[in-house]
Amino acid sequence: MSFSDRMTRCPRPFEAAPGLEARDAVPNLPSELAALIEGAAGCSPFLQALCIKEREWLPEVFDDPEAVFDALMEEVAKIPMDEVGPRLRRAKGRVALMIALADLAGVWTLEQVTGALTRFADLAVAQALRAALLPELRRGKIPGQGENALDEAAGMVVLAMGKMGAHELNYSSDIDLICLFDEERFDGDSYHEARAGFVRATRRMAATLNDRTADGYVFRTDLRLRPDPNVTPVCMAMGAAETYYESLGRTWERAAYIKARPAAGDISAGTRFLDTLRPFVWRKHLDFAAIEDAHNMRLRIREHKGLHGPIRLDGHNMKLGRGGIREIEFFTQTRQLISGGRDPDLRVRGTVVGLERLADKNWVPEIAAETLSEHYRAHREIEHRLQMVRDAQTQVLPEQPEGWARLAALCDRDLADFRDELTGRLQQVHDLIEGFFAPESGAEKPVAVDGLDEDIIARWRGYPALRSERANTIFDRLRPEILERLNRSSNPQEALVAFDGFLAGLPAGVQVFALFEANPQLIDLMVDIAGVSPALASYLSRHAGVFDAVIAGDFFAPWPDRAHLRRELAARLDREDDYERKLDAARRWLKEWHFRTGVHLLRGLIDADKAGAQYADLAQVILAELWSVVCAQFAEKHGPPPGRGAVVLGMGSLGAGKLNAGSDLDLIVIYDSEGVEGSDGRRPLATRPYYARLTQALITAVTAPMSEGRLYEVDMRLRPSGNQGPVATSWASFQTYQQEQAWVWEHLALTRAHVVAGPDALAEDVEAFRCALLQQKGDAAIVLREVAKMRARIKSAKASGGPWDTKLGDGRMQEIELVAQAGCLLAGRPERSVEAGLAAGVAAGWLTDAEEIALGAAYALCWKVTQAARLLGDKPIDEDVLGAGAKAFVLRQTAQENMADLREELQRRTANAATVIDAALKRGTEDG
Repeated sequence: MSFSDRMTRCPRPFEAAPGLEARDAVPNLPSELAALIEGAAGCSPFLQALCIKEREWLPEVFDDPEAVFDALMEEVAKIPMDEVGPRLRRAKGRVALMIALADLAGVWTLEQVTGALTRFADLAVAQALRAALLPELRRGKIPGQGENALDEAAGMVVLAMGKMGAHELNYSSDIDLICLFDEERFDGDSYHEARAGFVRATRRMAATLNDRTADGYVFRTDLRLRPDPNVTPVCMAMGAAETYYESLGRTWERAAYIKARPAAGDISAGTRFLDTLRPFVWRKHLDFAAIEDAHNMRLRIREHKGLHGPIRLDGHNMKLGRGGIREIEFFTQTRQLISGGRDPDLRVRGTVVGLERLADKNWVPEIAAETLSEHYRAHREIEHRLQMVRDAQTQVLPEQPEGWARLAALCDRDLADFRDELTGRLQQVHDLIEGFFAPESGAEKPVAVDGLDEDIIARWRGYPALRSERANTIFDRLRPEILERLNRSSNPQEALVAFDGFLAGLPAGVQVFALFEANPQLIDLMVDIAGVSPALASYLSRHAGVFDAVIAGDFFAPWPDRAHLRRELAARLDREDDYERKLDAARRWLKEWHFRTGVHLLRGLIDADKAGAQYADLAQVILAELWSVVCAQFAEKHGPPPGRGAVVLGMGSLGAGKLNAGSDLDLIVIYDSEGVEGSDGRRPLATRPYYARLTQALITAVTAPMSEGRLYEVDMRLRPSGNQGPVATSWASFQTYQQEQAWVWEHLALTRAHVVAGPDALAEDVEAFRCALLQQKGDAAIVLREVAKMRARIKSAKASGGPWDTKLGDGRMQEIELVAQAGCLLAGRPERSVEAGLAAGVAAGWLTDAEEIALGAAYALCWKVTQAARLLGDKPIDEDVLGAGAKAFVLRQTAQENMADLREELQRRTANAATVIDAALKRGTEDG
């Protein structure tokens, strides 16, 4: 359908207004179109003047407006440099007229209207910049840059900010620009001369766009969004701007850069600059403190513009007033700032698409996002009609009846219905957003401290987290809620002491308090954690960023499979372009998922076995992804791994897929050079030192205490020859050693080995060799004799830590694991778990069914106690110092009534297990 046909289908053309007879002024138009133009022009002196001025060109528009607009843009792109000013002004008039008619007729959507305006603005700025730079280049005022540098503006870029950056320009927008230049193109002697040349060009460009002549003007241009505009030049060096934002940048400037994009000049340099600002704009943790910053900004605008009080339509500011455009933009940008550091999908410039993304990711309720999007689009259309009247940058609704009649006519609405609808829209936006920015203050609630130690509460003001006025302001609103929830806990005083420990260890409070205020459910979680595990509460004070994961939407969803976890971690790492940042990103990722497993265990959503499997999944995923990162980083200097590469073999509990909250990782690295003598890189290495240093790089990547902490402690002593052997073992040497030299304990350890990282082909070979070897090394007499010796050596070297030590001692976990490994070796089975190993011992004829049950029962209870204890701290349970909440957690995990019963049951089961092990080893060695 043609543009002309579509325009004749308008619901109701405007009534012809006095002042322009379109049939006479613009001949050869269909009557419906003539009526539309007459009505629009009668409501708008600006459109009236344009219609008369462009009467000969106007009929072309109705044949194919998109093609006409494209042709107009092509014409603008070819304007000679000495004609840029007047030709741009003439083009702006045509663009304004064409877009106004398409908008009024409802033929173009809001996005088409704002997109066309922005497209012209981009081109106009680019042409004005070229015309302004050309004299500087011709006169040699930008050192080292000739006229051939004009296409990339000699390293200067114009960033489009605000609505222009988001392709959302309104009908009579100012354009907000930041002008920068790449100072790395210039040395110390030429830098100042180049900067002066860019400053002159910027002023000349702004004058071309700004100045009003008989032909009108192009765009009102604002350069004041640059850093510290009162003292900085209109065109700044990128390095200086970056330094400002890193040290002095404010939240409103972060919000402004959500919409920033390079619009003219050296686009690639502008893109690089925005990339450097990414950590400034998008914080790595959820940034709920941005809510208060945005709220304060709103209040300052209202105060400055006198926009307090209830919504009254007459004279209401559609942009800055209550329920207006800026409210919706603030809401969207603030939510993006809060969450966009974690989720790059939220880093979009447009307001409507921003709301859609926030709803898709469950950061905003879908109904709220749809409502705000609908009202935003309606508000923007009214803004355009207001500006069409006189081409004025205004968003203020009329105060007189004539103005309202004109606006209703331009909106093609009945006046009374129009006012009612507009009032409803403004009020609904205000109600939706006010609750987000200004929740009810908790300070008005009575502060109940009954049963709580007031001396502890009184000392909070002296903690580092409350040393700033801003932190105190937010905490004052939170304090009644926190105390109320502490009072509701099962043991208020104990929870208070633990919460006090959390608060005392918190280095800064603004972000965490803002997070709690925006998500009150986190206070309950914090109280739960504090009441059960003071150690975990202390950990949270140092790593409060893990709370981000709780409100990310899927914290309480079922556990994903390992492939999903790998994809998520890989995506996190891919977003970082620096090796150390990748390592820190891995640490943040692991802390969040570790915290999730701990909370699920703490709240009884999973049991000890599921927690063990989840902790193991995380370790295996971390190793698999980090191995790829480490290999790639190492290859940049020394070349790709020679031969088939290397695999990382997980041993012990990692290989068995059952870790606790504080487990170390036992690893072996096996490489296969396939006869290749060395690497091929900038700094080649012989094969053996290559893999030794690569392995050391992995250990460092996992264990190094970086800004985000460390991942795991790593133990490499299970490799061939232990600490005396090479840190990485060749595939051929590993096979020879295991077949000809390895001790029985090394074969026992191999029963739990599992490849967790490295190329699939080598991993398959290692696993096939492991399975075959275990079928060859199960001589019962030798195995059981060595197991008995190992048991005796362990008992003499490491004494039990008491009745709550679940690892060491007669019938405890280490002994049962040893029996299970022996069962696998005797049966020639490659099983890894303790349960499967005990079953293998029965299948081999060594253990009886009753013995398997007794050992399994002891191990299961020890494991449950171990998993609970490691979540509570890094030591075995101390019954005398364990709080009531912690005891309740341990008892819930072990299904016991009280700690005395649990202690007795643990003693009974492990004593039974010790008896079984004694008998089994005696029987086995005697039979041998």
